[in-house]
Amino acid sequence: MVAFQARRAWEAAAAVLDPEVPAVTVADLGILRAVDIDNQGRAVAQVTPTYSGCPAVLAIELAIEAALRQAGFDPVIERVLAPAWTTDWITEEGREKLRAYGIAPPVDGSSSKRALFGEITVVCPRCAATDTSKLSEFGSTACKAQYRCNDCHEPFDYFKCI
Repeated sequence: MVAFQARRAWEAAAAVLDPEVPAVTVADLGILRAVDIDNQGRAVAQVTPTYSGCPAVLAIELAIEAALRQAGFDPVIERVLAPAWTTDWITEEGREKLRAYGIAPPVDGSSSKRALFGEITVVCPRCAATDTSKLSEFGSTACKAQYRCNDCHEPFDYFKCI
């Protein structure tokens, strides 16, 4: 019964959309770490922010709490800071959702020296061209950079590797 309840709680929390990129869920991004039922019957959701200064973390935690409450659970939100979140935790489905939304997903992953030091090829999410240029280190949010495709000439955000 507890496993069934934990699965229901996970499904409710995992469906919460990211407020900054509403095309992906907190599960797609990998920031929802776990949802368990504790010995008092509460749904305990563990959440890791994308970075310590993320302005959306409180909104995300409140949305997860509301989703769990709406699903009939007494929610507890635990912010987990270690290990730190990495773009490696974004699911393949999440990467495809980012691309479909017009945001280039992170290249290679955070463990790649090329990704960390900017020697990367960012593929245009609109036309799949590899001839792109960085316009700004920061895009619509601090976790994204602004690029332009040199083929279709469209600007787009790139989700930076962390």
